[in-house]
Amino acid sequence: MTHSHFVEIDNNNVGNILQPIFEKGFDGMTEVIAEVLNLAMNIERQEHLQAGRYERSNERTGYANGYKSRGIKTRMGKVELKVPQVRNTEPYRPSMLEVGQRQEKALTVAVAEMYIQGVSTRRVKNVMQKLCGFDISSAQVSKAAQELDVVLEKWRERPLGEIKALVLDARYEKVRVDGCVVSCSLLTACGIDSNGCRSVLGTSVSFSEAEVHWRNFLESLLTRGMHGLEFIVSDNHSGLKAAIRGVMPGVYWQRCQFHLQQNAQSHITKKNLKVSVANDIRTIFDAPDKNEASRLLKIYVEKYSKTQEKLAFWMEENIPEGFAVFKLPQQMRKKLRTSNMLENLNKQIKRRTRLVGVFPNEQSLLRLASAILSEISDDWETGKKYLDMKGLVD
Repeated sequence: MTHSHFVEIDNNNVGNILQPIFEKGFDGMTEVIAEVLNLAMNIERQEHLQAGRYERSNERTGYANGYKSRGIKTRMGKVELKVPQVRNTEPYRPSMLEVGQRQEKALTVAVAEMYIQGVSTRRVKNVMQKLCGFDISSAQVSKAAQELDVVLEKWRERPLGEIKALVLDARYEKVRVDGCVVSCSLLTACGIDSNGCRSVLGTSVSFSEAEVHWRNFLESLLTRGMHGLEFIVSDNHSGLKAAIRGVMPGVYWQRCQFHLQQNAQSHITKKNLKVSVANDIRTIFDAPDKNEASRLLKIYVEKYSKTQEKLAFWMEENIPEGFAVFKLPQQMRKKLRTSNMLENLNKQIKRRTRLVGVFPNEQSLLRLASAILSEISDDWETGKKYLDMKGLVD
């Protein structure tokens, strides 16, 4: 088959596409976006049909069937598209319109499950109306859930490669079990590879944050091929340290310095000392090397030992758990001394789970979290490098 009649981008096409910018400046950007996406979808439809416009071909799989108008929201504003349609062939879904859809579908399914099970409130019904625009049946919800689960399970089970740094965190969501509402832990792992690129490696749901859950989660990362790990960052989660020692012995563990700062506040008995203590701990963490950090810690432990004995004892026992980062090259320390990377992810998850409130089951929570995290990971993996790995990687 020849491709001589397929849509091609030449200088004339480029000039036509950019004309709105020439005429309207920045205000013409949405028109440019629309033209580019429309052109890309036409090319993709031709690939789907295995034939160009009006082209005779024995390999043709179907026929073009006009266009359907659709508006999408972008950072530049609303963009009006002409989505190509097909007939006498498998359904055609433009790939660029699938980006960002997984979490929307997962959210819709989660809310719909609640609605159908009869546990919805007026607020949930309002969300359903905004998301779907119409009543949805249990059969539709079940089908949508099954389709999503296949895609998201494939993402959670995808093979992994060399990961140099691992960031771990957990958050809790409400799940309905046997008529009762219980807290369910959502574990998430992010990784940074030898090129300095980051990705979300996986997520897991369980009713506890016990060692066995963490252990199974970490073992699953290794089973999927993760290797070369040198550094782990996390908060002091219950059971996590024991799981790391059992599954990944010999890997340096960094306790999140941000959480250490927060934990310290609960050991201060005088309110007017909170700012001073925070500044002193920050001075320790900002030291140029571990020896200086240890020297400063000794000074501040002595400083507070007489008036804040509980705090001084806590600092001596816990602050050193935030020193592993000194083993890394200077340019890597700022981004690997805390688990803030995952804290930001958790905020994005919370924005979506807040709409659900109480999940109807564990799978519903896992589905929505996986959808959100997989799309974020897609953006990370196609974006710029997160870290300069020079010094850690030869």
